[in-house]
Amino acid sequence: MNVAIATEPFDSPDAHRLVAALDAHLASRYAPEQRFGPHLKAEHVAPGVGTFVIARADGKAVGCGALRRRDATTIEVKRMYVEPEMRGRGVAREILDHLESAARTMGAERLVLETGVYQEEAIGLYRGAGFKAFDCFDEYAGMPTSVCFEKPL
Repeated sequence: MNVAIATEPFDSPDAHRLVAALDAHLASRYAPEQRFGPHLKAEHVAPGVGTFVIARADGKAVGCGALRRRDATTIEVKRMYVEPEMRGRGVAREILDHLESAARTMGAERLVLETGVYQEEAIGLYRGAGFKAFDCFDEYAGMPTSVCFEKPL
């Protein structure tokens, strides 16, 4: 299996399909009042501000992830998702590594992210990649289903 990760438009058909699948996945785990946070928009992932990437296995879009600048030195990891049939094959880690490299290129000194308490596999991915839990920030502060992580770069 050959996996390639590249920046792609946030409004592409594959991006729409993957983000819709992510939203459906989250809806299967969390009640409506437990799903919140900023809706990622194209301007959040514009060059110099952020990025949106798609992972393709043998040409088929199988996963995605994004970066959104929070401030001059902090970038947030967003919209991490891998299709169910591709999970457990290292695709999410490849996406995360790609995003970390892109964040460094963008001048980030720190990555932050929010995930949910019912996403044990995501929590394991982030811990395995060197992220440490910290008090949730901004719109995630005080939310009982949120877990936040950070990683200095």
